[in-house]
Amino acid sequence: MIVYWLLSYIIGNFLTAWWIGKWKGVDLRQQRSGNLGARNAGAILGKTAFVLTFLGDAGKGALVVWIGFFYHFSIWEIAVAGFAVVLGHLFPFWLKYRGGKGIAAFIGVTFCLTPDLFLAMFILFLAFFPWLKSATLSMLASFAGFIAMAVILNVWLVIWPLIGAIIIIVIKHKTDIEESFNGRFRSSSL
Repeated sequence: MIVYWLLSYIIGNFLTAWWIGKWKGVDLRQQRSGNLGARNAGAILGKTAFVLTFLGDAGKGALVVWIGFFYHFSIWEIAVAGFAVVLGHLFPFWLKYRGGKGIAAFIGVTFCLTPDLFLAMFILFLAFFPWLKSATLSMLASFAGFIAMAVILNVWLVIWPLIGAIIIIVIKHKTDIEESFNGRFRSSSL
């Protein structure tokens, strides 16, 4: 079991944006936000880089869940592995713990492990985005929906590691959240 969790962390260390940047001759850590995620890759290298990075990072989350199902691990054990893959993405040891912000990896995990909670999260994101006009603030609403559904369906005790991942992801997005709130209130007061 410990081997599975360590392997999940190591899989999380595969940062798609870093490899795409290397292929294009760009160190994304030195560009714009310095973040090794889909958003920064897309902003610097274009839509194709965004899509490839998102799919690669979501894919590693899905892979960890698939491994867990293949070996018939419990949902709780797979949820811990999901937490580990997100941690690996956020804090890759080989890049001095400077990785991405974890959204795509989290989506890959939840899409495969908890499709009902993922659906609630996705619907809330779509519902809030036209109103908030901010992916960051809509993400907060969708995370709140994920946690609320986990409580309503009484599965939060089993998938609590994923709630832990949400907390860390939100902390990593602190600057983005502050900028989005400030921009939203500034534009609504004009």
